[in-house]
Amino acid sequence: MKRVREIEFFKNIREIREYEFGIFYFFENLVISEVHEGVLFGWEMATKTIEAAYEVIGKGNTIAYISNRVNNYSVVAADWRKFYFNRHQLDFYSVVGGTNGSFASLVLERMFFRNNIRQFSDLEEAIAWSMSRIEEQNQITQ
Repeated sequence: MKRVREIEFFKNIREIREYEFGIFYFFENLVISEVHEGVLFGWEMATKTIEAAYEVIGKGNTIAYISNRVNNYSVVAADWRKFYFNRHQLDFYSVVGGTNGSFASLVLERMFFRNNIRQFSDLEEAIAWSMSRIEEQNQITQ
């Protein structure tokens, strides 16, 4: 599987935030994560990422999120309720993984995430899909 730093799109980077639980790449209206091996990704970690996204991209802008699952980790799916309770908005969400195991927690996430979660096996395809959705959304809101 490709990592963000290995693809041509990386040249569009606005900012990188590295945390003890993973690396988050911020682009224009797009966040891509690479969470570290074995992490249980929960609300406290998500809060740091959300605050960073608002700093870099801005609150109220269209945001797409790609989970580039180059490592095996778990998500606390029920924490999506906290995300919505705190009135956060995520317009598009996709997961990139190369094996069935990389999509294991996706079944639970789908139970709690209000919008559609799109699956990809290629990071660049996920980026192309996300950027086209962002462009469409921005045209609608202008």
